[in-house]
Amino acid sequence: MGWTLAFAAAAVLFTLISGANDGATLIGLGLRFPRSPGWTAAALLTAALFAGPYVLGVTVARTFTERLAGLDTGQGATAFLTGVVVAVTVVAILTGRGLPTSLTLAVIGGITGAGLGAGLPVAWRGVATVLAVGAGAPLAGLVLGYLLGTASRRVPSYQRMPRLVGTAHLLAYVAQCLAYAVNDGQKMIAVASVAIGVGRGGLGRVGPVDVPPVWMAVLAALFLAGALAGLPRVGARLGRGLVITRPLHVVSAETAATGAVLGSSALGSPVSMTQSITAGVVGVAASEGARRVRWQAVVNMGTAWLVTLPSSLALGCLAGLTLRLL
Repeated sequence: MGWTLAFAAAAVLFTLISGANDGATLIGLGLRFPRSPGWTAAALLTAALFAGPYVLGVTVARTFTERLAGLDTGQGATAFLTGVVVAVTVVAILTGRGLPTSLTLAVIGGITGAGLGAGLPVAWRGVATVLAVGAGAPLAGLVLGYLLGTASRRVPSYQRMPRLVGTAHLLAYVAQCLAYAVNDGQKMIAVASVAIGVGRGGLGRVGPVDVPPVWMAVLAALFLAGALAGLPRVGARLGRGLVITRPLHVVSAETAATGAVLGSSALGSPVSMTQSITAGVVGVAASEGARRVRWQAVVNMGTAWLVTLPSSLALGCLAGLTLRLL
């Protein structure tokens, strides 16, 4: 019973934090478009998060449970929980210092490190592939954002343009929400699936990813609560640090992030949606000149991302070793 409650608490906390970071960023970018109702952005994101895995699969969720470490052993579930707790701790510390970070990278590092410390086999080739794709996605978003931002300046203006751009924004935002649901959002599904498995069968190996619709609805509701709670903080940061004002630029940034994340999903590799969005925004802003980007904010985020992975990997390894010795 104690372990069941521990896993349930970890799943709830993890989902709330994901909402406060990822969900708030997604909604915040959507609200930068003129006359965008906040409830529409939140409802579309929540619906995509709920339906996406059933329509498009849970390949990325299985990466967290199958491609990082050998979690199909007796200590698999415990090592997984340890990695998740380490990830949350690292993100909390970096956030407390005022630095944005990547929960996705922290989870990858935490689970890999915990598995290594606990004496479980680590799939180094799989980890290397995941990290390579994770590093490539923001670069792809940056390039796409720059190209789309440059192209958007050449679009002629005429009477129906505001309505057409509004439709394009809606389509781009829906695609962005689906991209999150099929990729970065699946880290929550992996955590929830392991928690449900422990509740059903107790501690042991990590089984196949399976989250029933009822529990997916609970997960989506918790994610939305976290997103709404984190929206003022993240929205203000997005507005201060990265400058995009034209409606077509918002659409360009959304499209760039979506393309980068969907490309990674095809490879089954989790990537940070927040990183991809930031890269898309930077690319679009840079298409109008380097002065349009507040580079200090970008440098701060880059520094935090570089610190996240080694910190979570090292702490995860230490925690896993402690678990092994106990």
